[in-house]
Amino acid sequence: MIREINEKRKKSIETWPKVAIIILNWNGWRDTIECLESVFRNIYPNYQVIVVDNGSTNGSIEKMKDWSDEKQEILTPESTHPLYYLSHPPVKKPIPYIYYTREEAEKGGNFKLEEKLTEEWQEQRKPNYKELNPTSSYPLIFIQTGENLGFAVGNNVGIKYVITKDNFDYIWLLNNDTVMNKDALTQLINNIKSCSGVGVVGSKLLKYHKYNFIQTTGGGKIFPWIGIEKGIAVNQEDKGQWDKEIILDYITGASFLIKTDVVHHVGLIDEKFFLYWEDADWCERIKIKGYQLNYTHKSKIWHKETATIGIRSPIQDYYGTKNALIFMERYYKKYWVSGALISFIGKVLNRIMRNNYTGLRYIIKAYIDFFYKKEK
Repeated sequence: MIREINEKRKKSIETWPKVAIIILNWNGWRDTIECLESVFRNIYPNYQVIVVDNGSTNGSIEKMKDWSDEKQEILTPESTHPLYYLSHPPVKKPIPYIYYTREEAEKGGNFKLEEKLTEEWQEQRKPNYKELNPTSSYPLIFIQTGENLGFAVGNNVGIKYVITKDNFDYIWLLNNDTVMNKDALTQLINNIKSCSGVGVVGSKLLKYHKYNFIQTTGGGKIFPWIGIEKGIAVNQEDKGQWDKEIILDYITGASFLIKTDVVHHVGLIDEKFFLYWEDADWCERIKIKGYQLNYTHKSKIWHKETATIGIRSPIQDYYGTKNALIFMERYYKKYWVSGALISFIGKVLNRIMRNNYTGLRYIIKAYIDFFYKKEK
């Protein structure tokens, strides 16, 4: 009887487009585990999770494996947090997983092992079981890059693994410091299927620590004459005022659903962008190829914001500044010189007013490295 139910479920799953959810981790296993708990209870019926560890130095991969084996508890958030329900109670363990090195993953992994574990896992998952079963019928994939490669390269490792498979219709890049509504992925899929010209869809991003306030509506606008990108509706209380269609210049990489066919057509994330502006660059290339960027307010994600590197860190000052210059020179040649100058003056004055002289040094270094074409 259970076998018959599983067969019916398998056929039903296969009628839905298959989605690869790529989550990049760097020393953030607590956040990633909370994110995974949230992801594995989502209602979309056909997805597989790929966690790429970017050479963590704090034992992240071991902690996440232990979580899969039910040897590591979820440490965030506090039970009093308003978003506690998105990751609790914990889904049933163990969750089968496969571990790959970067080299193994980029070659497509072990097909026979994946097929064997998938069949076994689909047999084990019991219908109508009292405990909360993970909603994915595929094993969890862990990929170890071996070093901190940055956002662009780290995600590309996961994307390369996915596109060797030829059985994924969509790729969803999701930040590890997020939690999701149960229907967030379903709403993204519904939106991207609504128009043949849509290549990417973003979610409504809300603040994790101020959960009814907006971080950004999917992405934002580019202002080339002053050399900045800016999210829409930032820090506004969510009263439904942005529950509408919005024209965006870019979709933020915190929640970025893209068609696999678009990746084949446009190419991977540009690895010249170690951190910051890589999503804007990818979106620009996607638009040039004729695809539309969409935002759907029906897909809700709560984001902790810069949990990995910290707010206003020297890393943010350096890469945010340097990569903005690369982007503006590449796509807005008419404005980039004036934009670079205005942006420089604004950032220098801002750091001086805040007595942030470390940040000021990194901004100056970013300009010097850009003009001398230093890679890092």
